[in-house]
Amino acid sequence: MNQYLITAYDYTDNGALDRRMNIRPYHLDGAKKLKESGNFILGGAMLNEENKMIGSVMILQFETEEGLEIWKQTEPYITQKIWESFDIKPFRVATL
Repeated sequence: MNQYLITAYDYTDNGALDRRMNIRPYHLDGAKKLKESGNFILGGAMLNEENKMIGSVMILQFETEEGLEIWKQTEPYITQKIWESFDIKPFRVATL
């Protein structure tokens, strides 16, 4: 499978954290489905100095680029404008 490192930064307007918290259950439901299908390797929130969420890091894997594209089109943090920017890089988890 092709693995990907996703680094995403939230919007910074006054309502950004509230929007994130409202959409978060849908994002986590999607992550659970990805885990069940074997596409989710790990993920979590990036925090600022006040321990408030400001972005996300995920490592996902898909058999095809099409799988990645489908995820991008359905990820609530993308479709609901939680992430202002995100970067996706090919990645390989070390086998130890």
